[in-house]
Amino acid sequence: MVMYGSFFLLYRSTSRTIKEDYYDGGQSMINNRKRIIIISVLSAAAVVAAVMCVVMIRRIRGGNPTGEALSQNVNPIESSSQTEEPTVYVDNTIDIIDVNSKTRPFAVSVNNTPVAVQVQTGLNKAYIVYELPTESYTCRLLALFKVEDSDVTDEAPQEIVGSGNVSQTDTVIGTIRSARHNFLDFCFESDAIFVHFGGSTYAESDEAKTGINWINGFYNSAYYWRRNPEGLATEHTAYTSLYRLKSAVQEKGFNAEAENASDTVLLNYDVSDVDLSKREDSVSASSVYVPYSSYQYTTFTYDAASGNYLRFASGEPSLDHETGEQFNTKNIIVQKITHSMMDDNYCWNLHTVGRGEGYYITNGYAVPIQWSKSDRYSKTVYTYADGTEINVSDGRTYIEVSDVTMTVEVE
Repeated sequence: MVMYGSFFLLYRSTSRTIKEDYYDGGQSMINNRKRIIIISVLSAAAVVAAVMCVVMIRRIRGGNPTGEALSQNVNPIESSSQTEEPTVYVDNTIDIIDVNSKTRPFAVSVNNTPVAVQVQTGLNKAYIVYELPTESYTCRLLALFKVEDSDVTDEAPQEIVGSGNVSQTDTVIGTIRSARHNFLDFCFESDAIFVHFGGSTYAESDEAKTGINWINGFYNSAYYWRRNPEGLATEHTAYTSLYRLKSAVQEKGFNAEAENASDTVLLNYDVSDVDLSKREDSVSASSVYVPYSSYQYTTFTYDAASGNYLRFASGEPSLDHETGEQFNTKNIIVQKITHSMMDDNYCWNLHTVGRGEGYYITNGYAVPIQWSKSDRYSKTVYTYADGTEINVSDGRTYIEVSDVTMTVEVE
């Protein structure tokens, strides 16, 4: 406003001078004309200066006469030096197994009689362990191992002195026991190669009928060995290793890979821990008791520090014979079934096809679930009460197949 006011006063003064000097004669007229020219030039210069000042003020104020920030009226030009937001990468990798690998797993029949649990070996390298009832209300384990060729590069010795496996990559598994025909049902749902030492007549008959790939120690002794540090009966002394089993696959001409990676993966794994506490039907599960008879039962105790359940066999810590490490699991699935007797009145026929109930347990909580299996070759599907298929936490899973006549306790 100061510049505008100065220009206005100068204009009025000039007009008054021209009027007063008009009658002073010719010389005065000439002098006045000179004055007018000079004043006009000065006036024009003042106008230009005023305009330039206005432009500068507008630039200083961001080109906005109101003085408000320019960014409120126009889109700012992004500078190449502008700090970019850091890219956040989410790791969706499952650690327990490679779910994208087509490698077929091994399903190994592992001794689980009360006298033999003291020499159990290698179970903490399995990603799924089934505990399955057999005749006389005993039970066996069917442990699934999925390993890539690069995982096993050197062989473990048959005799290991001291604690621990001296091989850097191989895993000793034992002791190996005989097959039962229902074990095949659990092999099929992961396209697994069946590993056992001997078997019932029903099991060997089903192997021939179905064409399942098997590695039976009775006929393939090169892939097994015996050792007996605890002085047990012969049936409790057979061992194998992942190195030998992978050699057997190559030498016997089995397909090492499934047609699809999904054929080898039974469960849906979650990259984060599954939190069952938020479900309305959940209960606390710090201890899980699964009986198979009055003298053989399995218990799991939740270890909050590790987030895993520690396994106990008939009240005693279940330890790896080689490493001394207690067997543990991230997830527990209880699958309640019925059974009938085979015509030899000795072997059990587990009713694994159909529907039933059970529990899913992880991270200190349990929820009731349902299971279904359309035929012996299909996968068992585990769902919540609302029918939604469960996701399990990334980690090992024990599937406790329990007869409905036995009372499972979760507390």
